[in-house]
Amino acid sequence: MTDLCADDLATIYGNPTPRVIAKARPAIDAHARKFIEMSPFCVLATSGTDGSVDASPRGGGIGFVHVAGPNQLLMPDRAGNNRIDSFRNVVEGSGFVHLLFFVPGIDETLRVGGRGTLSADPDLLASMVEFGKPPRAVLNVAVSEVYFHCGKALMRSKLWAPEKVQRSVMPSITEVVYEQTGLGEPQSQEVVEALYKTQL
Repeated sequence: MTDLCADDLATIYGNPTPRVIAKARPAIDAHARKFIEMSPFCVLATSGTDGSVDASPRGGGIGFVHVAGPNQLLMPDRAGNNRIDSFRNVVEGSGFVHLLFFVPGIDETLRVGGRGTLSADPDLLASMVEFGKPPRAVLNVAVSEVYFHCGKALMRSKLWAPEKVQRSVMPSITEVVYEQTGLGEPQSQEVVEALYKTQL
């Protein structure tokens, strides 16, 4: 297999249309704001000092990411595994972040890019209590680019189709990690889900 170079790409892919270029906006408009305010889930992408890239799922109640202005987003950070790969990249790496927002039932997605900083200001944390707890920190994104992706990828994947994989086809995450590492205790999916509910 031969790796492609930049010249090869030009022979495979045509030029984007003017409309595709123009849809990348410099700020959050009314349509993007509405989409973010309906979204309970996004993926956060960051880059590290060594050029590595991290992509991390983030979720909460509908509209958990707050639109603080046309060029500012505030995303609360909830309990996780404490690896904080994304946040290390924000404070030690380039600071550039991208968020990809999903709304269940809508095939289009929204991509928002900018520079991130972190805050643990007590008043800010107190203003974002969810699941009975304040966040541990808040990601502040200075937005510089916003655009909608067409729905083809989600349509191809049938992501929102009613047919779903039964959870029982995979072992629980603790069973997987125990088999991979020999660390911790393997627990049933029912136990894992009960624990999740106490840690949201």
